Amino acid sequence: MVPSEALQYRGIIQLLLHFKWKWVGLYAIDNEGGDQFLQTMEEMLLQNGICSAFTERAQTHLRLSDSIQEMLYHKQSTLPVFMQSNANAVVIYGESASITWLGAVIGGIKISQILFLQNKRLSTAKVWITTAQIDFTLYPIQTITDMDRHMFHGAISFTIHSKEIEDFQKFLQLVNPSWENEDGFIKYFWEQAFSCSLSNSFIYGRCTGEEMLESLPAPYFEMSMTGHSYSIYNAAYALANALHILQSAGLKRSARESSNRMVPQNVEPWQLHSILHKISFNNTAGDEIALDEHGELAAGFDITNLVTFPNKSYVRVQVGRLDPPGKVLTIDEDRIEWHRGLTQVPPLSVCNDICRPGYGKKKKEGKSFCCYACAPCPDGMISNEKDEETCVSCPEDQYPNRGQDQCIPKMPNFLAFGDTLAIVSTSSALLLSLLTAVVLGIFIKHRDTAIVKANNRSLTYILLISLLFCFLCSLMFIGKPNEVTCLLRQTAFGIIFCVSISSILAKTASVLLAFMATKPGSRMRKWVGKRLAYSIILFCSNIQVGICSLWLAMFPPFPDRDTHTMMDQIVLLCNEGSVTMFYSVLGFMGFLAIVCFTVAFVARKLPDSFNEAKFITFSMLVFCSVWLTFIPTYLSTRGKDMALVEIFSILASSAGLLGCIFTPKCYIIVVRPELNKKEHLIVKKK
Repeated sequence: MVPSEALQYRGIIQLLLHFKWKWVGLYAIDNEGGDQFLQTMEEMLLQNGICSAFTERAQTHLRLSDSIQEMLYHKQSTLPVFMQSNANAVVIYGESASITWLGAVIGGIKISQILFLQNKRLSTAKVWITTAQIDFTLYPIQTITDMDRHMFHGAISFTIHSKEIEDFQKFLQLVNPSWENEDGFIKYFWEQAFSCSLSNSFIYGRCTGEEMLESLPAPYFEMSMTGHSYSIYNAAYALANALHILQSAGLKRSARESSNRMVPQNVEPWQLHSILHKISFNNTAGDEIALDEHGELAAGFDITNLVTFPNKSYVRVQVGRLDPPGKVLTIDEDRIEWHRGLTQVPPLSVCNDICRPGYGKKKKEGKSFCCYACAPCPDGMISNEKDEETCVSCPEDQYPNRGQDQCIPKMPNFLAFGDTLAIVSTSSALLLSLLTAVVLGIFIKHRDTAIVKANNRSLTYILLISLLFCFLCSLMFIGKPNEVTCLLRQTAFGIIFCVSISSILAKTASVLLAFMATKPGSRMRKWVGKRLAYSIILFCSNIQVGICSLWLAMFPPFPDRDTHTMMDQIVLLCNEGSVTMFYSVLGFMGFLAIVCFTVAFVARKLPDSFNEAKFITFSMLVFCSVWLTFIPTYLSTRGKDMALVEIFSILASSAGLLGCIFTPKCYIIVVRPELNKKEHLIVKKK
């Protein structure tokens, strides 16, 4: 007539987990039942990440008549364990004798503290968790040891569910020692409870028989229906119902053949087994009493809190319940009265201090897994709760704060138009574009002058227009990357620059061939002319267009996010799709620049009238220097700085070409127009 003990074990584990008590003491009676309890509980504790701080056994042979000296002897092994342990939660398993024994130990300790340990303050402030088998029968031990009856104040107990039975109080008021013939226990109980004797005694006064049970304080006798009494009540009713069913059935054959009436004295126990196993009825309190498939009461436990008072009385306050269907523990923390000696409520019961947020657990060698050190979370990881087992990484779009106890959203990182460097870059690009347009306008206006004609004006127009677009294409590297800009920025830059360098190469080759064609009998005359220059531009540009087309067809660039490079920012960038194709574009452009530089270097000593090669040589030297510096700088930067490096390289190299090649010409056209004449060139030639 009691619920499953396995259910009670699971309830204890749920209670420990509810209050996060990971370091608990175990007390069990020193018998076979205690062995079974310890074996089961220690396995369940381990499975749920809880450790037993100590394990003690309650003496079964200690009788109430033992002397104070014997109690002091038993406390010697107990004092260092539970009174010096930092485990604030202690689970007690056994019967009422376990509480009696523990109370005797505490009482002995109190006496020894007075006699021998005056300078050592000892505390019994614990959360005692007791099983349903234990009842707080405190009277006998108080009479012997004067123990601290408040040590169990705040105890949390699993108790068998009970209800008040009608007329039970009236029944207790009628109990009288005159019932001795029907109840042999009542004489012993009456003398112990009222400290009197029902026979002649020189030690105690004689009992009058008019003593009232309701006058006894709760530690001596409870007038309410306890869980144990309720179980006995239900057992008696179950047996009565079984006998009634058996008698109603009459056992048919047995009833007809037997000459005796069907009375309890004639019933064998085995005849009731099958009936009791299937029995189900409602008792007078309205509770349904039924057994499960294992023959155990299909009911749960009440969770009660023991509250003691100075007048030696106490009450049990129900603070929760453990229901069997889902085996779920419900508890109302606000109703719990904790031990007055505890410094924190609910109290902690852990091996060491709880790790603060921002720290993770680090195992101590040679110690239980419940004992650990607190180590700061590694970089990039957090713990946002107290006593976290391990630190965890933030989501990709977040990063840890300085305390590493929460994740903060990462800010997007890209070269926005509102950034200072973006404004400078935009202004520079537009200014250089305007300057290029002015130069182009000057050359168009003075297209019929000697210096413009001498420098192949059609190639000059192509070069200036391509430089204009070079400056403007740098603007595609500013702003949040999108599909269009990602597809165009590198390919447009590669093709436009290729046209520019091809134009310079065509101009240089034209100058060199023109000089070589002036020699008598030279076969180079058939190569001189615009046709060769245009062929060079188309041939080189088509190769670059082919590389870019293959790149866009097979590995098109796309907008991407880099969440790993920068801890506190998300880099919004254009994924090039293929690094090989990207460097192929740069490589071909570099190859053209080297060829152009070589040709110009060879032609640098030509006569003055043809000596544009000197300026081209210097411009290509600037161009190559910029882009050779670009590669290591680009690879070593991250985020929006990569875009800035490429913008600077585009503007610097384009400005180098514009300045080195066209500054001398513009100077002559605008400032020294008298030198811009054919006669002057002829004179220079001579």
